[in-house]
Amino acid sequence: MTERLTLTELEQYLARAADLLRGSIDQADFKAYIFPLMFFKRISDVYLEEFERALEESGGDHEFAAFAENHRFAIPDGNLWSDVREKTENIGTALQTAFREIEKANPETLYGIFGNANWTNKDKLPDRKLADLIEHFSTKTLSNANVAPDVFGNAYEYLIKRFADQSNKKAGEYYTPRSVVRLLVNILDPQEGESVYDPACGTGGMLIEVIEHVKDAGGSPKTLWGKLYGQEKVLATSAIARMNLLLHGVEDFKVVREDTLRNPAFYTGNRLARFDNVVANPPFSLKEWGRDLWEADPWGRAQYGIPPDSYGDYAFVQHMIASMAQ
Repeated sequence: MTERLTLTELEQYLARAADLLRGSIDQADFKAYIFPLMFFKRISDVYLEEFERALEESGGDHEFAAFAENHRFAIPDGNLWSDVREKTENIGTALQTAFREIEKANPETLYGIFGNANWTNKDKLPDRKLADLIEHFSTKTLSNANVAPDVFGNAYEYLIKRFADQSNKKAGEYYTPRSVVRLLVNILDPQEGESVYDPACGTGGMLIEVIEHVKDAGGSPKTLWGKLYGQEKVLATSAIARMNLLLHGVEDFKVVREDTLRNPAFYTGNRLARFDNVVANPPFSLKEWGRDLWEADPWGRAQYGIPPDSYGDYAFVQHMIASMAQ
């Protein structure tokens, strides 16, 4: 049996993958390329692991082993990691095709999860560079047997922090320091089975910390499945949040890519959905946040006045209040 990767080994492995992009891609954009590759490698290795297990259980029945019920995610023929690895030219096109085929095969769980990075720009990502990246990722097996979900999830968050630290752009738009996240969740003290909503969820750190908080209190994280909700405006960031939850082993959640202040994603009829816990680190001093729409907000969120056009902070506060259960 292969020895499990430690968190340190996994962090070094992922950091090396990011280093291979230097000189080709702006550091602020590393996450748009590394995270999809890492996720693709993980689900491919897990798919093969599930296939081998089903093969053993069925006495070598390949047709049975391919049945959808034996797999967490469907990966259509010709779109596994190993299939892309065989390509020596137009690798970016092969990657992009595999991503879209996998998304189409899993519309309820993976639609849009690989983001919209330009994999076919050979000026930035020539075949040689992509081949180096794929060969690096191929040096480790990222199955559940080799990397437990909690270890993988922690390594993923390490990479999120690393990219935030190295980025010259406003990393706060997608990353909140873990100590701040932990403090907020400890104050909120969510309990087993309660619903949780983050209207500015970024990469999903608040929702992950809620799971950890319930676990540390001796509760079962599974009681939160189906009760974790997030909304995030930026496509790439919302995709990272969904990967984050999946890689932490969360099987049922809802993260929607949409502008919370203009188009809230969670509602029933003509009223906002209500949640037991609402927690967020919304963007500060957000300009052009949608004040014109709030003049007659259909969701009734402007009960305490309308914030100025160039400072949307209070709009998020009022949205959170309107989203709280009694």
